[in-house]
Amino acid sequence: MQSFVPVPSQSHFSFQNLPYGVCRRHGNERCIVVALGEHIVDVTALEAMGMLDVPSMQGRRVFDSGSLNDFMAQGRTVWREVRARLQQLLAADESTLRDDAELLAQVLAPRNDVEMLLPAGIGDYTDFYSSREHATNVGTMFRGADKALQPNWLHLPVAYHGRASSIIASGTNVRRPLGQSNPDNGATPIYGPSRSLDFELEMAAFVGIGNELGQPIPIANAEEHLFGMVLLNDWSARDIQAWEYVPLGPFLGKNFATSISPWIVTMEALEPFRVAAPPQDPLPLPYLNAPRRATYDIQLEVYVQGAKMNAPARVCASNFRYLYWTLAQQVAHHAVNGCNLRPGDLLASGTISGPTPESYGSMLELSWRGSRPVKVGDETRTFLLDGDRVTMTAWCQGDGYRVGFGSVEATILPARLED
Repeated sequence: MQSFVPVPSQSHFSFQNLPYGVCRRHGNERCIVVALGEHIVDVTALEAMGMLDVPSMQGRRVFDSGSLNDFMAQGRTVWREVRARLQQLLAADESTLRDDAELLAQVLAPRNDVEMLLPAGIGDYTDFYSSREHATNVGTMFRGADKALQPNWLHLPVAYHGRASSIIASGTNVRRPLGQSNPDNGATPIYGPSRSLDFELEMAAFVGIGNELGQPIPIANAEEHLFGMVLLNDWSARDIQAWEYVPLGPFLGKNFATSISPWIVTMEALEPFRVAAPPQDPLPLPYLNAPRRATYDIQLEVYVQGAKMNAPARVCASNFRYLYWTLAQQVAHHAVNGCNLRPGDLLASGTISGPTPESYGSMLELSWRGSRPVKVGDETRTFLLDGDRVTMTAWCQGDGYRVGFGSVEATILPARLED
């Protein structure tokens, strides 16, 4: 399966992928696009030309809103039909676009010529804690190996409700946060810039169709509610977090910024990379116990480049398949009490750590709470410095092609101190 649009073999944006995004094109005009190799394909323009048969939303075109929320609300049947139509129009043996230079110029443009934006209006954001390795590492640091996992952890996917307003698109720089901390466990905390700023390697799923308030989502149907996935960097101020999180959990140590990649890879594109999820012991309660637990083989990497470095250095490599709690279990648990999920809600995985030190998905773990400096090129880190640029990337490897997520990246700016 090939397109008439050339796609490099190592491109994240293969013909088998076609991830959705939102960009600025023609000045300030927002349009919905898919990525294909080094190009974008303007889906908003294709719909306006009558080339996509998509149900309207209260009389307006679905792809004309500058956000993917309306399309997300259509459900899996429509998602599949539109994907199939796009692949038909872009196929090597289809002449409709290929042989019409004027038409092609309206819908195809170099990817570098557009500004990528947040792909959806995010009404709510939940961050899970689904990696057993990460939870064990963090618990060991703070409570000791014999009490690493809290009693509830093996029975439910732990999560907290994050701040949707500070979710930002890749390329938006992050300012070091100010806050309270108590580094010496003294009687009085101190105030100032975080001294333990960290990344967290995560992925996140966008909710497509939601559920009515009071109506749980059975685990057998949970994946039908998911539209696609993005990369996510859950920036964390570890010193602020350590002081504030008892007894209610993360707050200012997390909500100053959360970065996501601009391209949503659909669940249909990820289907060929479905694999068995890790076994669970003990078995969870029936509402979380799916007959066939599945996840995805997604390779993950994190790079850090300091202000004086000539090139980024890889600091960890992990895989989405390590996660103990699956996407289906996260959705089923989120809605079991009748919580109503809505199109555009974002469900983050939590830090994705693997079984070996090089697969740990945060500086907290890589440096073991700052006690083991991490080699970053010719430099070392315990936590992140001002000027550091953090880049995360992820992809699935197919036979001669990739289904990738591009990257999520940002540079750390100094704290904004009061005059």
